[in-house]
Amino acid sequence: MKDIKLTLAILAVAIVWGTTFLAIRIAVETIPGWFVAGIRQLLAALILLIFLLFTKQLKWIGWKNLKTQLIFSGLMLIMANGLTTLSEEDVTSSLASLMSACSPILVFLGSVMIGLQKFSMKAVFGLILCFSGVLFIFWDGLQDLGNPDYRFGVILLIIAISSWAAGTIFTKKIALQNQNISLNLFYQFLFAGIVQIIFAFLFSKEYNFDKWSLKGISATLYLAIFGSVIAFFAFHYALKKVSAVQISILNYVNTIISIFLSWLILHESISAKFILAAVLIIGGVFMINYKPEMFKRKQIKE
Repeated sequence: MKDIKLTLAILAVAIVWGTTFLAIRIAVETIPGWFVAGIRQLLAALILLIFLLFTKQLKWIGWKNLKTQLIFSGLMLIMANGLTTLSEEDVTSSLASLMSACSPILVFLGSVMIGLQKFSMKAVFGLILCFSGVLFIFWDGLQDLGNPDYRFGVILLIIAISSWAAGTIFTKKIALQNQNISLNLFYQFLFAGIVQIIFAFLFSKEYNFDKWSLKGISATLYLAIFGSVIAFFAFHYALKKVSAVQISILNYVNTIISIFLSWLILHESISAKFILAAVLIIGGVFMINYKPEMFKRKQIKE
């Protein structure tokens, strides 16, 4: 708490990323999902372009680095972020956030398969807790899967969290160095935004701009400015001060904030089984990823 900037950065990541599922749900009420995702990324790219021009950091990153950034953008932004946005046209924001909290399970299993991480009994218990939580999510809602729209939304979520996990493993595998984050992000956001806008015109059932509400447009702007730019910068600033393992704790806080806000603002129904599912999944993910250094101070060298 003595480091005010670090405290603000951590709060920004925890609170802002905890509100993104809510903002997406509000936006897609009147704006097609691909448009929400595409506009979000293009606006984020524009903000970064202005910043890079102002600081004279805009430059060509080379074909090799560009290929890496496009792969990362395709997995994390186009697929994971885009399909999550699209899924919230048919599922609640609380369900989307809770299922997204399962992505570390896939990251762990994928990392084990390619030799980046070792299996353990602790992980087995964690996986059992997580999958028990998933069962509780759909305990009373199996009949809802008979609804084609709801089923489609759930399938999109599964693909989205799988893509996020693949992107995370890809980052681990190639051991991305901390280069010019702003520059790399600019290329990622720009590519994702262009692709998603093309998808929006190709696949949206209708895109009558007159029906876009001020609330939906405001939510999209919030996602671009706060969800994509500010929170990401805060995340990387925090990484300079504390370890990635310690930052991972914020994933659990994000989910709790998201579910609470969905209940408070959107009046989404949160059953006792859903709360139990959240506890099991968060507990299981925590058990899988727990390391003693999570709660140890990191010595910072300025």
